[in-house]
Amino acid sequence: MEKVAENGKTMSEIVFRGNTPFFNISRFNGLLHSLNRVRVHPILNQRSRYLSQISLENVETHPWESMEGLMRCSANYFPLTPISFLDRAAKVFRDRTSVVYGSSVKFTWEETHNRCLKMASALSQLGISRGDVVATLSPNVPAVQELHFAVPMAGAVLCTLNTRHDSAMVSVLLRHSEAKIIFVDQQLFKVAQGALDLLADAKTKPLLILIPDPENLPPPVAAPNVHEYETLLASGRDDFAIKWPLTEFDPISVNYTSGTTSHPKGVVYNHRGAYLNAIATPYTHEMGSMPTYLWTVPMFHCNGWSLTWGVAALGGTNVCLRRVSPKDIFENISLHKVTHMSAAPTVMNMIVNSPKSDRKPLPHKVEITTGGSPPPPHIISKMEELGFSVSHIYGLTEIHGPCMSCLHQPEWESLPPDERFALKARQGVEHFFTQGIDIRDPDTMERVLDDGKTLGEIMIKGNTVMSGYLKNVKATEEAFRGGWFHTGDLAVRHPDGYIEVKDRMKDIIISGAENICSVEVERVLVSHPAVFEAAVVARPDDHWGQTPCAFVKLKEGFSLGSEDIINFCRDHLPHYMAPRTVIFEDLPTTSTGKIQKFVLREKAKALGSLCQIKREIAV
Repeated sequence: MEKVAENGKTMSEIVFRGNTPFFNISRFNGLLHSLNRVRVHPILNQRSRYLSQISLENVETHPWESMEGLMRCSANYFPLTPISFLDRAAKVFRDRTSVVYGSSVKFTWEETHNRCLKMASALSQLGISRGDVVATLSPNVPAVQELHFAVPMAGAVLCTLNTRHDSAMVSVLLRHSEAKIIFVDQQLFKVAQGALDLLADAKTKPLLILIPDPENLPPPVAAPNVHEYETLLASGRDDFAIKWPLTEFDPISVNYTSGTTSHPKGVVYNHRGAYLNAIATPYTHEMGSMPTYLWTVPMFHCNGWSLTWGVAALGGTNVCLRRVSPKDIFENISLHKVTHMSAAPTVMNMIVNSPKSDRKPLPHKVEITTGGSPPPPHIISKMEELGFSVSHIYGLTEIHGPCMSCLHQPEWESLPPDERFALKARQGVEHFFTQGIDIRDPDTMERVLDDGKTLGEIMIKGNTVMSGYLKNVKATEEAFRGGWFHTGDLAVRHPDGYIEVKDRMKDIIISGAENICSVEVERVLVSHPAVFEAAVVARPDDHWGQTPCAFVKLKEGFSLGSEDIINFCRDHLPHYMAPRTVIFEDLPTTSTGKIQKFVLREKAKALGSLCQIKREIAV
């Protein structure tokens, strides 16, 4: 018999193909009417609004329907969802290690499958139903890997929160997402408790479930209305009937981008996009069957670039890492024979500048994928000297993370090292589940020349683009203007088709009549042997409009003055691109290693105009 959905419709009557509605036309109006009458969670309401905006003229006709003998039914159609990877892993890789964490946790895929079923069951017993949001506030520990399956298996939507948020921001995001439950690592218990205290006026507070850490501190003293992870899991049943998505467009997760406390952006992923990106991302990582993956990218960041699900598809091993440091990275690679990992350029910078006492010889070449900001070629070179093979990717939260990679070409091997590493530092080409990536003029929407010089905005379309911003129709419509997702990143496309990011649109420095790409200045800065990391932003100027302002962190044991940095840049760049101001200090970063330029822009703005200061001194 054909699978029947909860609203009484059969799966052949209500399905989606990517972002395009795919309905039985005769029941279309009735479906929209029923959706508008039912009060559901805002995420499902967002899907309803999407449906209600579709006119009959936009609904596809289906050539296959005119071919005799064809039909769509449960035998040949089922909504794509990454939670299906766990079912397969439990059968195909049942005795292989799924998760390791320190010396206390080691599970097989069969055990992980059973644990996820029990947690999904326990969540349902707590009243979690289809479309409810379940949040996490935790570093990369086994519980978060399990919840990436257990929460959607219960029909709910996962919302992984950034562990660097304070109580005020956590309370804002819990209120905005309307999370019913929050799973909290014991080291972040006070942050979560503070957030709940700020929700005193809320109609309902999220239930707090504590994730204990067997590797570190003893759990905090028991508090009222606080459940414990393992106790909750034990209360569930391992014969729980999974609540599969009704359509591929059903939400699977919400990921919050950076933003002010008053305007958070909740990026909603759907099951189809998550499924496809969970297949594409391992390919961009050059993963084969049964890899061993070290978790240095936060699982809360784009759901770990979809690898929380993708590693299960390959029957790999998740090596969980609470704290990211060069010493911990080398120790885990050596102990668990890690084959793959990911890292922001900042983490790679930490590795290449780590003391020799923190390093261990690699058991084999380790594939490392980097993204977030363009990695300096000399960092790639040093990483490869240490035994890592570096691949560069590009992506955004709104695209499920990676959507483009610098696919290696064999002929690059014959090039001089400097040329080869410069090519590898580019963002590259789209993966095979991206319908299109183009460089276009954001005003005219015309394509720019593929000459490696003409700047345009990176625009993307395809099945791995987000469903939209939760409760923010205006932002969603603006992001999808002209039928493309607008990234806000400026780039060029080279004659060989490879894309190279030059800057964020908001980070371009306009000095006089010249556009200065901050990334190009930063690459020169970090090539100085004394510089650990650097960032360049615009400083307001009464004469030039803006001038480059460099924030520089030096390596330990080095001492330089502003003139040393400025002269070095002038030796390697056109003079107008060299910084006019240099400030030596530690740089603020996100939990994924990205430098927080908005903080530095405010500092540069507070300095005032350089020309005005010089005039005042002259007077």
